[in-house]
Amino acid sequence: MTMNTIVDEQQKVHTVSKNKIKNDNKLSWVPIVVVIALWELFARYNLQAEMFNPKFLPPPSIIIAQMWELVQTGILVKSIVASTIRVFIGSMIGIALGVSVALLIGSNRVIDYWMSPILNILGPIPALAILPLFIIWFGIGELPKIILIAWTVFFPVLTNTLDGLKSVNSTLIRSAMSLGASRFQIFKRVITPSILPNVLAGCQISLGLAFSALVVSEMLGATSGLGYIIVDARNYFKIENMYVAIIVIGLEYSLFSIFFKWIERKLLSWRKNGLSAVEK
Repeated sequence: MTMNTIVDEQQKVHTVSKNKIKNDNKLSWVPIVVVIALWELFARYNLQAEMFNPKFLPPPSIIIAQMWELVQTGILVKSIVASTIRVFIGSMIGIALGVSVALLIGSNRVIDYWMSPILNILGPIPALAILPLFIIWFGIGELPKIILIAWTVFFPVLTNTLDGLKSVNSTLIRSAMSLGASRFQIFKRVITPSILPNVLAGCQISLGLAFSALVVSEMLGATSGLGYIIVDARNYFKIENMYVAIIVIGLEYSLFSIFFKWIERKLLSWRKNGLSAVEK
């Protein structure tokens, strides 16, 4: 078997794998449609049978109608914009700080000695526990919400980046040094490609936590946002509005997740290993 034949076989495998992934993505909407259809049927049946209060589980058709009404009034659009800005800015700050602090800790033993014990204590503190302090310190404006999201995102990114730094192949670093590479070249050509998968994994993990922190912050101190809609719906028993906000949060999280996966595909296009590259 010649080298050209091997390359052709590898290209065929990658082509088949990509086609399978595309087909799987096309069918990914089927479970969602099935669940929505079953929800609609059950909720409509409950309207007649009244097994429990129908207000507690409205049909999706009623929720969609209420969503359109909120869009027309401008409340939903305003809340989506406010929440998106908060979670985006907070996430970007948390990611930047997480990567920066991880690089400092990983490159200096003194910094590691002083910072690691403190971060290990602060890391497990949930967002709900620390939000009242942020409100006392920074008021009830945008700043405490963004800081809380950044705080929540910071620790998963920090942990995953440190794990990536520890897994960098030291042989590659020594080889680059022996060839006369500068510290910047080593960081750019060796360390960055090695830790990038871990950084992106930390971003994916922190995404769900960022939305949790967003909703918590908007529930306790906000006049707009998806969390505020949930609180307002609870206070005035507007169950449909609550479902609308919850569904929009799920959709927005999905869009952010798709965005991060798109970045991962672009930045890590050189990775061809794993189950996705295996022909079944």
